[in-house]
Amino acid sequence: MRIDKFLWSLRYFKTRSIATNACKKGHVKVNGDTVKPSRDVYATDTIEVRKNQINYKLIVNDLPPSRVGAKLVDIYRKDITPKEAFKVNEALKFAKDYYRKKGTGRPTKKDRRDMDDYYDENE
Repeated sequence: MRIDKFLWSLRYFKTRSIATNACKKGHVKVNGDTVKPSRDVYATDTIEVRKNQINYKLIVNDLPPSRVGAKLVDIYRKDITPKEAFKVNEALKFAKDYYRKKGTGRPTKKDRRDMDDYYDENE
């Protein structure tokens, strides 16, 4: 089974074309090698997928016949992603809360006062 079809069938990507683009960009590695979307996957292969700034690592147990339900995904793969990868993503989420969203315009009076208070505390 092709790697892009495998990742799509295990619900790592919503569509097969997104999985194909991820392979072309080098976000997918099989046994440590960056692969093309047409690369075949076999049982006991180790796959590393970079998605949403998290490096997912999984071992292939078996090949699914087609796209499977979310409850059946664990039959076909073993997830060995380290827990630290998810903690880094949570830290990034908290860091982004401070900044204003792009395109929201000029800072309001309240934003300016908050910034002034922040800089006064640091001095």
